[in-house]
Amino acid sequence: MISIEIHRLGRLDYPATVQAMQEFTAARDETTPDALWICEHAPVYTQGLAGKTDHILNPGDIPVVQTNRGGQVTFHGPGQVVAYPLIDLKRAGYFVKEYVYRIEEAVLNTLVHFGVTGHRVSGSPGIYVRLADPFSHAALTGPAHPSDPFRGLGKIAALGIKVSRHCTYHGVALNVAMDLEPYSRINPCGYAGLTTTDLSTIGVPASWQEAADVLGHKLATHLSP
Repeated sequence: MISIEIHRLGRLDYPATVQAMQEFTAARDETTPDALWICEHAPVYTQGLAGKTDHILNPGDIPVVQTNRGGQVTFHGPGQVVAYPLIDLKRAGYFVKEYVYRIEEAVLNTLVHFGVTGHRVSGSPGIYVRLADPFSHAALTGPAHPSDPFRGLGKIAALGIKVSRHCTYHGVALNVAMDLEPYSRINPCGYAGLTTTDLSTIGVPASWQEAADVLGHKLATHLSP
């Protein structure tokens, strides 16, 4: 079995990183080990393939980069752990839907490590927490307000992927200790008024490095064949 190689890369330029992922994916063959790149980025808005410009409200001096992942607009910035799994799904033996599920499971288990209960919201990839009580273990029983399924929730991890020739790139971003203000200048992931949060805001004093180490380990475990 070919294991996942974890590369801790520090602060990286976003467009250069996307280009490097594309080049890695184009050049790999059936013997290329899977990889997990862990990094953070300078402030940048990234717009997915389905992205609508009206979800970018007031970018100011933060650059907006068009990219080829799925999804709508999101924000990357210091204090956020960004993880890019470069996985050969055909070799791993699972499909895209399960791949997304496994990434979300890794994030959920990372939050458990810090005492936080994360939640999925049906039809909205990513992980959410109860803002009033992020440490409650009670499950979500469905939206209490069907017209506003995110009421009372904050998004703590965003997911956007690309699959080319059965191989993945782009990935997941976990908010650790950020300046969250730039999220107010967009409709995060295409949802107007969606609250975005981080570990620091909900009372978890984890360092970026600690969160990166835990998330990297959980992703490598959950994404293995």
